[in-house]
Amino acid sequence: MPEASAREIWKETWNTPHKKQQIVIGTVLMLSVVIAMPHIFNSIQKKNGKLLDDWLLDIIPARNVSIAIFAIIWAMILLAINRAMKDPSMYITYCWTYVFVCAARLTCISFVPLDPPTGLIQLTDPITGIFYGNSVITKDLFFSGHTATLTLICLCLKKKNDKIVAGVATVVVAFLLLVQHIHYTIDILAAPVFVNVFYRATRYFLFKNNKINHDHQKTFRAME
Repeated sequence: MPEASAREIWKETWNTPHKKQQIVIGTVLMLSVVIAMPHIFNSIQKKNGKLLDDWLLDIIPARNVSIAIFAIIWAMILLAINRAMKDPSMYITYCWTYVFVCAARLTCISFVPLDPPTGLIQLTDPITGIFYGNSVITKDLFFSGHTATLTLICLCLKKKNDKIVAGVATVVVAFLLLVQHIHYTIDILAAPVFVNVFYRATRYFLFKNNKINHDHQKTFRAME
């Protein structure tokens, strides 16, 4: 049996009412978050925060590794886009989890204001700069958005080899963020925890109806 094309898979998903609703609402919410981010980050940047004592950063000499960070993150984003083209459920999961993670991150940053680590070297990323309104933002610290993004991609990917690549990429970028002194260690360590919680909760609420319907079908077949 020939494998269904990406267009056929998306058409079938789009023709399923509740999935269509998830795609539309999830996309609108995600775009709303992206549009609101520059204004929120500019407001956060004006707040006074606390400088943390981070022994690990103290022993890591600051180096500019922006190109490596930029290359790895966007390579993983392109991989995720490629996989999502044939897997609408992956796109739906990413959209909704991204919204909740961003909401949690912005809440944490607002209630846990921090000043940037000593020796911070500004990250140069022309694409990510769009989300910051092309302003210099250094106080979006707890928890790390870069680490959160890669963790979410790793969780959403289905193939074992993809997950391994994304997992390695997450660890490498986490280390490079410390090398460039962009984040405190706690920012890096907290990100995967938050993302895992919201990913599991999102998957449960988005697809619990699918499981219920599947269980009902199994029960019905058993009664025949």
